[in-house]
Amino acid sequence: MKLHHIAGHIQTILLAEYPDKLLLLDGCCRSDILMLKHFITKTLQRSFNDLTLVVVTHMHPDHAGAADKLRKLTGCKVATANVSGQWYSGIDGRLMHLTDILLAKWVAKRMKKPRMNFWYSSQLTADYKLNDNEQIPGFSEWVALATQGHTDRDLSLHHLPSNKVYVADLIVKVKNKFIPPFPIFYPNRYRASLHKIIELKPQSIILAHGGEVTPTEDDYQHLLSLAPKIPKTHWRSVKARLFKPFKNSRS
Repeated sequence: MKLHHIAGHIQTILLAEYPDKLLLLDGCCRSDILMLKHFITKTLQRSFNDLTLVVVTHMHPDHAGAADKLRKLTGCKVATANVSGQWYSGIDGRLMHLTDILLAKWVAKRMKKPRMNFWYSSQLTADYKLNDNEQIPGFSEWVALATQGHTDRDLSLHHLPSNKVYVADLIVKVKNKFIPPFPIFYPNRYRASLHKIIELKPQSIILAHGGEVTPTEDDYQHLLSLAPKIPKTHWRSVKARLFKPFKNSRS
Protein backbone atom coordinates (compact mmCIF):
# COMPACT_ATOMS: atom_id res chain seq x y z
CA MET A 1 0.00 0.00 0.00
CA LYS A 2 1.19 3.48 -0.87
CA LEU A 3 -0.50 6.43 0.82
CA HIS A 4 -0.56 9.57 -1.28
CA HIS A 5 -0.86 12.97 0.40
CA ILE A 6 -2.47 15.31 -2.13
CA ALA A 7 -3.01 19.05 -1.64
CA GLY A 8 -6.75 19.53 -1.96
CA HIS A 9 -8.63 22.80 -2.29
CA ILE A 10 -8.60 23.51 1.46
CA GLN A 11 -7.53 20.19 2.98
CA THR A 12 -5.13 17.30 2.54
CA ILE A 13 -6.50 14.43 0.47
CA LEU A 14 -5.39 10.91 1.44
CA LEU A 15 -5.50 8.28 -1.28
CA ALA A 16 -4.39 4.72 -0.50
CA GLU A 17 -3.10 2.94 -3.60
CA TYR A 18 -3.17 -0.83 -4.02
CA PRO A 19 -2.33 -2.87 -7.15
CA ASP A 20 -6.00 -3.51 -7.92
CA LYS A 21 -7.93 -0.73 -6.14
CA LEU A 22 -7.86 2.72 -4.57
CA LEU A 23 -9.22 3.89 -1.23
CA LEU A 24 -10.06 7.55 -0.63
CA LEU A 25 -9.82 8.23 3.08
CA ASP A 26 -12.27 11.13 2.99
CA GLY A 27 -14.90 12.65 0.74
CA CYS A 28 -13.02 15.86 -0.22
CA CYS A 29 -14.54 19.07 -1.55
CA ARG A 30 -16.70 19.05 -4.65
CA SER A 31 -14.07 21.33 -6.16
CA ASP A 32 -11.44 18.57 -5.77
CA ILE A 33 -13.02 16.13 -8.23
CA LEU A 34 -11.25 17.18 -11.44
CA MET A 35 -7.89 17.44 -9.67
CA LEU A 36 -8.36 13.99 -8.11
CA LYS A 37 -9.31 12.50 -11.47
CA HIS A 38 -6.20 14.03 -13.03
CA PHE A 39 -4.00 12.62 -10.24
CA ILE A 40 -5.42 9.12 -10.64
CA THR A 41 -5.46 8.99 -14.44
CA LYS A 42 -2.35 11.02 -15.26
CA THR A 43 0.00 10.83 -12.27
CA LEU A 44 -0.80 7.24 -11.27
CA GLN A 45 -1.73 6.14 -14.80
CA ARG A 46 -4.76 4.32 -13.39
CA SER A 47 -8.38 4.13 -14.43
CA PHE A 48 -10.64 6.53 -12.53
CA ASN A 49 -12.86 3.48 -11.97
CA ASP A 50 -10.10 1.94 -9.83
CA LEU A 51 -11.48 4.13 -7.05
CA THR A 52 -13.25 1.45 -5.03
CA LEU A 53 -14.32 3.11 -1.79
CA VAL A 54 -14.68 6.59 -0.34
CA VAL A 55 -14.90 6.92 3.44
CA VAL A 56 -16.71 10.03 4.66
CA THR A 57 -15.43 10.87 8.13
CA HIS A 58 -18.14 13.50 8.68
CA MET A 59 -20.49 15.65 6.64
CA HIS A 60 -18.62 18.95 6.35
CA PRO A 61 -17.96 20.34 2.84
CA ASP A 62 -14.27 19.36 2.72
CA HIS A 63 -14.96 15.82 3.90
CA ALA A 64 -18.20 14.86 2.16
CA GLY A 65 -18.54 17.32 -0.69
CA ALA A 66 -17.29 15.04 -3.50
CA ALA A 67 -18.44 11.64 -2.22
CA ASP A 68 -21.77 11.22 -3.98
CA LYS A 69 -20.49 12.71 -7.26
CA LEU A 70 -17.48 10.37 -7.18
CA ARG A 71 -19.82 7.43 -6.69
CA LYS A 72 -21.79 8.46 -9.78
CA LEU A 73 -18.62 8.99 -11.84
CA THR A 74 -16.67 5.87 -10.85
CA GLY A 75 -19.14 3.38 -9.40
CA CYS A 76 -17.26 3.39 -6.08
CA LYS A 77 -18.98 2.71 -2.76
CA VAL A 78 -19.35 5.21 0.07
CA ALA A 79 -18.85 4.39 3.76
CA THR A 80 -19.84 6.49 6.76
CA ALA A 81 -20.18 6.04 10.51
CA ASN A 82 -23.07 3.91 11.65
CA VAL A 83 -25.13 6.75 13.08
CA SER A 84 -28.84 7.03 12.42
CA GLY A 85 -30.37 9.97 10.62
CA GLN A 86 -28.73 12.76 8.66
CA TRP A 87 -26.34 15.30 10.21
CA TYR A 88 -28.02 18.15 8.38
CA SER A 89 -31.62 17.41 9.29
CA GLY A 90 -34.59 19.75 9.63
CA ILE A 91 -34.62 23.50 9.07
CA ASP A 92 -31.74 24.09 11.49
CA GLY A 93 -29.69 21.47 9.68
CA ARG A 94 -30.26 23.06 6.30
CA LEU A 95 -29.21 26.44 7.66
CA MET A 96 -26.11 24.87 9.20
CA HIS A 97 -25.31 23.23 5.86
CA LEU A 98 -25.39 26.61 4.13
CA THR A 99 -23.29 28.12 6.92
CA ASP A 100 -20.68 25.37 6.60
CA ILE A 101 -20.43 25.90 2.84
CA LEU A 102 -19.95 29.64 3.39
CA LEU A 103 -17.31 28.89 6.02
CA ALA A 104 -15.46 26.63 3.57
CA LYS A 105 -15.56 29.41 0.98
CA TRP A 106 -14.16 31.82 3.58
CA VAL A 107 -11.31 29.43 4.38
CA ALA A 108 -10.53 29.09 0.68
CA LYS A 109 -10.45 32.88 0.33
CA ARG A 110 -8.12 33.17 3.33
CA MET A 111 -5.86 30.60 1.66
CA LYS A 112 -6.00 32.68 -1.55
CA LYS A 113 -7.50 29.78 -3.47
CA PRO A 114 -9.55 30.41 -6.63
CA ARG A 115 -13.31 30.64 -6.29
CA MET A 116 -14.87 27.26 -7.02
CA ASN A 117 -18.14 25.46 -6.51
CA PHE A 118 -18.52 23.98 -3.00
CA TRP A 119 -22.18 23.03 -3.30
CA TYR A 120 -23.13 19.44 -2.40
CA SER A 121 -26.25 17.73 -1.08
CA SER A 122 -26.86 17.91 2.65
CA GLN A 123 -28.12 14.32 2.55
CA LEU A 124 -25.92 11.28 1.97
CA THR A 125 -26.92 7.63 1.73
CA ALA A 126 -24.06 5.27 2.57
CA ASP A 127 -23.39 1.89 1.01
CA TYR A 128 -21.62 0.82 4.21
CA LYS A 129 -22.14 2.02 7.78
CA LEU A 130 -19.12 1.44 9.99
CA ASN A 131 -19.08 0.70 13.70
CA ASP A 132 -16.23 1.46 16.08
CA ASN A 133 -13.25 -0.86 15.49
CA GLU A 134 -14.80 -2.31 12.33
CA GLN A 135 -12.59 -3.21 9.38
CA ILE A 136 -13.06 -1.14 6.24
CA PRO A 137 -14.87 -3.30 3.64
CA GLY A 138 -12.36 -4.53 1.08
CA PHE A 139 -9.46 -2.94 2.98
CA SER A 140 -9.03 -5.10 6.07
CA GLU A 141 -5.76 -3.50 7.18
CA TRP A 142 -7.74 -0.31 7.90
CA VAL A 143 -10.03 -0.01 10.93
CA ALA A 144 -12.66 2.65 11.55
CA LEU A 145 -12.57 4.39 14.93
CA ALA A 146 -15.52 6.35 16.29
CA THR A 147 -14.04 9.70 17.33
CA GLN A 148 -17.08 11.87 17.83
CA GLY A 149 -17.20 15.37 19.25
CA HIS A 150 -16.67 17.67 16.29
CA THR A 151 -20.00 16.20 15.10
CA ASP A 152 -22.04 13.16 16.13
CA ARG A 153 -20.56 10.86 13.47
CA ASP A 154 -16.83 11.52 13.17
CA LEU A 155 -14.55 8.69 12.12
CA SER A 156 -10.80 8.25 12.28
CA LEU A 157 -9.08 5.59 10.18
CA HIS A 158 -6.35 3.43 11.70
CA HIS A 159 -3.86 1.71 9.39
CA LEU A 160 -2.85 -1.28 11.48
CA PRO A 161 0.45 -2.33 9.80
CA SER A 162 1.98 1.14 10.11
CA ASN A 163 0.06 2.20 13.25
CA LYS A 164 -0.78 5.51 11.59
CA VAL A 165 -4.15 7.17 12.14
CA TYR A 166 -5.96 9.61 9.90
CA VAL A 167 -7.94 11.72 12.39
CA ALA A 168 -9.67 14.07 9.91
CA ASP A 169 -10.71 17.17 11.92
CA LEU A 170 -10.26 15.74 15.41
CA ILE A 171 -7.10 17.84 15.68
CA VAL A 172 -6.18 20.95 13.72
CA LYS A 173 -2.70 22.41 13.33
CA VAL A 174 -2.43 26.20 13.13
CA LYS A 175 0.90 28.04 13.27
CA ASN A 176 2.63 24.87 14.54
CA LYS A 177 0.16 24.56 17.41
CA PHE A 178 -2.38 21.78 17.85
CA ILE A 179 -5.87 23.03 18.62
CA PRO A 180 -9.40 21.61 18.74
CA PRO A 181 -11.55 22.10 15.65
CA PHE A 182 -14.56 24.37 15.31
CA PRO A 183 -17.33 23.54 15.92
CA ILE A 184 -17.42 21.06 18.78
CA PHE A 185 -20.97 19.94 19.41
CA TYR A 186 -20.19 17.22 21.97
CA PRO A 187 -17.33 18.26 24.28
CA ASN A 188 -17.41 15.15 26.45
CA ARG A 189 -17.27 12.88 23.43
CA TYR A 190 -14.50 15.03 22.00
CA ARG A 191 -12.30 14.61 25.05
CA ALA A 192 -12.99 10.86 25.07
CA SER A 193 -11.97 10.70 21.41
CA LEU A 194 -8.69 12.47 22.13
CA HIS A 195 -7.96 9.99 24.91
CA LYS A 196 -8.75 7.11 22.52
CA ILE A 197 -6.13 8.32 20.05
CA ILE A 198 -3.57 9.00 22.80
CA GLU A 199 -4.04 5.49 24.20
CA LEU A 200 -3.37 3.97 20.77
CA LYS A 201 0.15 5.43 20.87
CA PRO A 202 0.20 5.80 17.08
CA GLN A 203 3.42 6.03 15.11
CA SER A 204 2.01 9.24 13.67
CA ILE A 205 -1.32 10.91 13.07
CA ILE A 206 -2.49 12.46 9.82
CA LEU A 207 -4.54 15.63 9.93
CA ALA A 208 -6.88 16.91 7.25
CA HIS A 209 -5.50 20.35 8.08
CA GLY A 210 -1.86 20.06 9.07
CA GLY A 211 -0.38 16.99 7.41
CA GLU A 212 1.31 14.02 9.09
CA VAL A 213 2.57 14.79 12.58
CA THR A 214 3.82 13.11 15.74
CA PRO A 215 2.53 15.07 18.74
CA THR A 216 4.44 14.84 21.99
CA GLU A 217 2.87 14.13 25.36
CA ASP A 218 3.04 17.86 26.05
CA ASP A 219 1.22 18.54 22.77
CA TYR A 220 -1.58 16.18 23.74
CA GLN A 221 -1.87 17.67 27.21
CA HIS A 222 -1.99 21.18 25.74
CA LEU A 223 -4.72 20.04 23.36
CA LEU A 224 -6.71 18.52 26.21
CA SER A 225 -6.37 21.75 28.17
CA LEU A 226 -7.92 23.63 25.24
CA ALA A 227 -10.77 21.17 24.75
CA PRO A 228 -14.02 22.99 25.63
CA LYS A 229 -16.28 21.86 28.44
CA ILE A 230 -19.40 23.28 26.80
CA PRO A 231 -20.36 23.08 23.12
CA LYS A 232 -18.69 25.55 20.74
CA THR A 233 -21.07 25.85 17.83
CA HIS A 234 -22.18 28.31 15.17
CA TRP A 235 -25.27 29.45 17.07
CA ARG A 236 -23.46 29.85 20.39
CA SER A 237 -20.82 31.96 18.64
CA VAL A 238 -23.51 34.14 17.04
CA LYS A 239 -25.31 34.58 20.35
CA ALA A 240 -22.06 35.52 22.08
CA ARG A 241 -21.44 38.24 19.48
CA LEU A 242 -25.01 39.51 19.60
CA PHE A 243 -25.19 39.78 23.36
CA LYS A 244 -21.64 41.02 23.97
CA PRO A 245 -22.62 44.74 23.71
CA PHE A 246 -25.36 44.24 26.31
CA LYS A 247 -22.95 42.51 28.71
CA ASN A 248 -20.42 45.30 28.29
CA SER A 249 -23.06 47.97 28.96
CA ARG A 250 -23.97 46.32 32.26
CA SER A 251 -20.40 46.04 33.50
